[in-house]
Amino acid sequence: MVIYLTGESQPAETESLPSFDELTPREIVVELDKYIVGQAAAKKAVAVALRNRVRRQKLAPELAEDILPKNILMIGPTGVGKTEIARRLARLAGCPFVKVEASKYTEVGYVGRDVESMVRDLVETAIDMVREEKLDEVAERAEQSAEERLLDLLLPSAPPPSAESTPAPPPSANDSQRREQMQRTRDKLRVQLREGKLDQRLVEVEVRERSIPAFEIISNQGVEEMDINMKDMLSGVFGQQKKKRKMTVAEAFDYLIQEEENRLIDMDHVTRIAVDRVEQMGILFIDEIDKIAGREGGHGPDVSREGVQRDILPIVEGTTVNTRYGMVRTDHILFIAAGAFHTTKPSDLIPELQGRFPIRVELGSLNEGDFTRILTEPKNALVKQYMALLDTEGLKLTFTDDAIAAIARFAARVNEHTENIGARRLHTILEKVLEEISFEAPEMKKKTVKIDAAYVSKQLANIVKDQDLSRYIL
Repeated sequence: MVIYLTGESQPAETESLPSFDELTPREIVVELDKYIVGQAAAKKAVAVALRNRVRRQKLAPELAEDILPKNILMIGPTGVGKTEIARRLARLAGCPFVKVEASKYTEVGYVGRDVESMVRDLVETAIDMVREEKLDEVAERAEQSAEERLLDLLLPSAPPPSAESTPAPPPSANDSQRREQMQRTRDKLRVQLREGKLDQRLVEVEVRERSIPAFEIISNQGVEEMDINMKDMLSGVFGQQKKKRKMTVAEAFDYLIQEEENRLIDMDHVTRIAVDRVEQMGILFIDEIDKIAGREGGHGPDVSREGVQRDILPIVEGTTVNTRYGMVRTDHILFIAAGAFHTTKPSDLIPELQGRFPIRVELGSLNEGDFTRILTEPKNALVKQYMALLDTEGLKLTFTDDAIAAIARFAARVNEHTENIGARRLHTILEKVLEEISFEAPEMKKKTVKIDAAYVSKQLANIVKDQDLSRYIL
């Protein structure tokens, strides 16, 4: 069951979690239960798959090389939690994770993206992850260096004597006093800078600009397939120009911190770690795989379906993909595929691809009881989200138990009589129930509102009763 959340998990929760290596399959399921209601079979399957990755890391290299991940195929209607399980799993594990739509890829030779670009996207995600980790390590040093550079701009030191000038006289007592006075002034500026009293003062900072001519390259494979980074290559040819720009102290401090961070981070080292992490721990979630299921036998948009399957097959089997960061092996990347399979069935996939997804999990449809739990149980559940949103307007919104039950009942009824879109129906129902309150909230004098079953029925009864109307509104 999919629960849409307003933001990331809280930092305190992240700190309290055990490390990924210490999480048992049961503990992984418990963590998933905080956000996703039901679907125990799917949670168990992904928890075991994730734990097997940790077990493999502890084996001898020659044995670990032969142990391949057991890819998972999730089958179930839309809105039951297929995507959310994979997303929460990746956040929990801290692995490189990319969700792609199978329907946006085309067979080689057609205009569009080819399937190898999903691996390139995974590498880019891993690069960003590792770079963020390294930024945390050098953040303090970068801030100290940026502070010293900013103080140099605010209080320039005396320029050193040139070689052509007369020899400098030996240091005297006055020079020593001048240096002490400069140091005291610098310390005062440092205190004011840290207190934010200098944030609006203007300083002149030397910034770098790349003077690369604008041009376009037309390729039949798309820009993302060009493995050579043209900007990096041409920056060495055309060089980097520096120019001075005036900005506030606050802006200059942020800019100098970024410069120092880029100087302190070894991107070659970051790249090596990221590529290794992708090869050993990467997770690729291929959604809507049912949209490319089907054998050849028609014309038009369906003609390349089997071709896309044939192109995906070697990547899932294990191949080497050329990226701008080097060659990446896909042998040990975990693939999780998902699809509703309304008009097709898993057996419509080509046999070779079916064999590469040995673990199949069927996710069940949601009923009225599931909807009631979804509305209230998970962290940041839908009801809690709406209460928090309206609280920003000073409006205290509460839901009675019979209101929750009525919303769940209406959602189940509409899903039954129209298209079944699972938990996503709750978004539609709640938006319709709270439409007037959300619109009038800023001007309402009464700042406490209680939603009960009578109010829910009043807002929805006529729409649900009219089948044609509910089909378009709900």
